[in-house]
Amino acid sequence: MTLAHPEQQMTSLRQTAELAEQATGFRVEIIRGVLMMSPSPRGAHAGTINRIYDQLRPAVPHHLEPFQMVSVAMPDDDSDYATPDLAVLPEAFGESDDWLADPADVELVVEVVSTSNSLKDTVTMVEWYAAAGLPVYLLVDPRNGTWLLYSDPEKGAYRTVLPGKYGEDITLPTLDGLTLTTDRLPRYGR
Repeated sequence: MTLAHPEQQMTSLRQTAELAEQATGFRVEIIRGVLMMSPSPRGAHAGTINRIYDQLRPAVPHHLEPFQMVSVAMPDDDSDYATPDLAVLPEAFGESDDWLADPADVELVVEVVSTSNSLKDTVTMVEWYAAAGLPVYLLVDPRNGTWLLYSDPEKGAYRTVLPGKYGEDITLPTLDGLTLTTDRLPRYGR
């Protein structure tokens, strides 16, 4: 039996991820060497993303732009990547042929908790985004109408966590202190 070189194994896992995404239509990520698949989001999930996107699009500084479903590489390891629901990046990313965003370019990532994969969004991704050094992670939870704003990553953990509930505004510590409203965000089961 011949073992593949680690780089070949990562390439193989990445190829598997790409094939699985094409075959299933699921969002596929490689988080710490583990292939993770998420089904297409529910209407309320997609509606939440759209409402946040609609607020960000006209309000972010002119050199930035919100992007949906863009993959972000772990620093120094583009075989380990996440695909947040929304990411704010330099607008030039939208004109490039790159499919992986440089984590140093990310200003904000947003995840909307899925009913079928909540542990991934509420635990795994908090750790992953902090380890990647992403400055702000907004986690929105339509299950119970709450949100958490993580910021100030240091040594693989966020030092600041601000909780809130729908109806309370979210002031982002990046993006010139842009404020998002949450009173119109949909909830699951309504």
